[in-house]
Amino acid sequence: MVRFRPFKIGNNHYGASMKILVRNLSRDTTESELLELFKAHGDVQYCKLVMDKATGKSKGFGFVEMPRAGEAKAAIKTLNAQEIGGSRIRVKKAEPSEGKIGE
Repeated sequence: MVRFRPFKIGNNHYGASMKILVRNLSRDTTESELLELFKAHGDVQYCKLVMDKATGKSKGFGFVEMPRAGEAKAAIKTLNAQEIGGSRIRVKKAEPSEGKIGE
């Protein structure tokens, strides 16, 4: 029997990154503030606030992707229900969206 080992990049198993949904953000929270919030818990690959196309203002939620699942889980546990910018944020693992082709 042949055993396959996961492909590793540094200390990270390939594909072990985790996408996180951050909800209930203050409309005044900036993308850089969100990034700094998560960087305190580890490396961040991606950080994006969702903006309203019509107004150009934040919709109050965003996504963060962290390359190490352990750091992502710790960030979720620590940051969920914290008060940031006057709002109690909700942080959880992002679920894949259904019905979108190509994702």
